[in-house]
Amino acid sequence: MTNKNLPIYYFSQIKEHELRSLVNIKQKLTTDIFDNWFNNEITLKDDEKLFLTELLTKEFHFIRIYKEEDLKVKFIAPILNKIDFRDIDKEIRDFYEEKIIYETDQFIFTGITDFLISKGLEYSEKPYFFIQEFKKGKEAYYPESQLLAELIAGVELNDFKMMKGAYIVGAIWNFVILEKLAENQYQYFISINFDSTKIAELKAIFKNLLFIKNEIFNLVDCQPQG
Repeated sequence: MTNKNLPIYYFSQIKEHELRSLVNIKQKLTTDIFDNWFNNEITLKDDEKLFLTELLTKEFHFIRIYKEEDLKVKFIAPILNKIDFRDIDKEIRDFYEEKIIYETDQFIFTGITDFLISKGLEYSEKPYFFIQEFKKGKEAYYPESQLLAELIAGVELNDFKMMKGAYIVGAIWNFVILEKLAENQYQYFISINFDSTKIAELKAIFKNLLFIKNEIFNLVDCQPQG
């Protein structure tokens, strides 16, 4: 049960200045930390290459103009479903619109997340990766701060030191790494832009997500059961 006297900040509404007033967080202006992730040795299968080519051919002219739900259903969800983050034996799957709550002595982060990969089959028990979808032209809020609030919640709920995520603005994907440095102190890194309307970059997005899938599955395999 949450403390109703604490201020509540919703993922879908939190702004950059609000986030920085609550936690000590700074962006590091380097992308070297992504080298191991992006320079992975994953080779796409022929059916994956064909799937991405056909999807992009069909949706190319619509990606930039779709509304949020259209973009999710027509373009993003097929990609995520093709990767298939679900493993019943490992009790891992992807969730859409899952509620997360993180409470401190000073504030509460909560809200409905766009997409996450988590331990648990019925509901999210231990989130590992978030994607924040940001509807085209929605300028009132900031995708970075929304995703960062989710990543902070994930790091703290899991007692992790690092968590990865991504945010999508129309055709553009950015990947993010959050690191916890100390209590209430974090740093984060934002990747280069990946333009999903370019087939080479769409393939790179797909490989980056496959890397996350493998990383999470391997992490779960290494964790003690019980």
